[in-house]
Amino acid sequence: MIWTLLGIFAGGMALNLTPCVYPLIPITVSYFGGRSGRSRGNLFAHGVCYIGGLSLTNSVLGVTAALTGGLMGALLQSPVVLVLIASVMILLATSLFGFWELKLPGGLTQAASKSYAGYFGTLFMGLTLGVVAAPCIGPFVLGLLTWVASMGSPWLGFVIFFTLSLGLGLPLFFLAVFSGRIEKLPRSGEWMMWIRKLMGWVLLGMAAYFIRPVFPKSVGVFILAAVAFAAGLHLGWFERSRTHSKGFNWIKVIVGTIGLVVAVFLMGTWFMKGPGVEWQPYSQELLAEAKKMNKPVIIDFYADWCAPCRELDEITFHDRDVVAQAEKDFVMIKVDLTRKENADYKQLLTHYNVKGVPTVVFLNRNGVEKYNLRLVDFLPPVQFLTRMTAARKVIK
Repeated sequence: MIWTLLGIFAGGMALNLTPCVYPLIPITVSYFGGRSGRSRGNLFAHGVCYIGGLSLTNSVLGVTAALTGGLMGALLQSPVVLVLIASVMILLATSLFGFWELKLPGGLTQAASKSYAGYFGTLFMGLTLGVVAAPCIGPFVLGLLTWVASMGSPWLGFVIFFTLSLGLGLPLFFLAVFSGRIEKLPRSGEWMMWIRKLMGWVLLGMAAYFIRPVFPKSVGVFILAAVAFAAGLHLGWFERSRTHSKGFNWIKVIVGTIGLVVAVFLMGTWFMKGPGVEWQPYSQELLAEAKKMNKPVIIDFYADWCAPCRELDEITFHDRDVVAQAEKDFVMIKVDLTRKENADYKQLLTHYNVKGVPTVVFLNRNGVEKYNLRLVDFLPPVQFLTRMTAARKVIK
């Protein structure tokens, strides 16, 4: 999550370089420059109001999206919905690639860009920055909203969009406090279009992420790798934006190389991955047999559309030590909730009080759950092995 938040923060900062946000920088600095005769503390307070308004708007959006998580989670059991979500993201990406423009009514844009006095005016500027910049950041934020909704956690929704807002607002905050330095900014040009296309590839990557459960796992990995490979080639070498800055040209090559490396890494990791845990479908007979064999049981409530589920499956449950331990001492059961086809699973969710996925339940040798070992998120192999050891202990 730390790396995810850092990536979102960097994405927020990168949004400042899109064609719609970048022209707002001199407007913002001009607004704060009119207060240049005031103390630095006063400018700092206005800057806090500015970034606070921006963060509040986006964070409320994130929480609202996350509150639909239960509904979205249920909807994501349908391949039709997954295809629809991926299609929307692809459509938004084509906007960032310049095939069409996402425009707001002129009256709404003018109302949002009005200047008001005092701290309220500064707060209002922050609240409405997203409206003014919507033609460029709208597709990216809408894609992020869809992802947050699929997670179903209001807290994570708030944190993710607050982090995005900090990334978007922090450069403007410093420019506001240290106004008068506008001449130090790089000149606008074609390089801003490159930034916009970079965001388009991010949305295509998210579309590939959502469409993965529709296909076999090998095909899903190939799709992600193909997107990374195509993005690397396009952004690094085929995209025609040019500037006189050697630094920008080096950035293009570096980003392109990263895309190619990610593609190779994804394919290499998949082909080099060893055998995973051998799961069995749930049945009462299987539980009874585990009792007779005096073996503890691990039940994995899983769905293809759940990111932590896939992490557990691809990392933890493919770890050599975890696989060996599972084969020797456990009965491993998987309840696949990707589809709604099995009505009996509803009773299982009620019986084991499963609120979401992933949920990994540990039953002792007597078939009784050890609640202190229950897992509801990704856990690395070493820590998972610790729980397996605790589940194997015989109660005297």
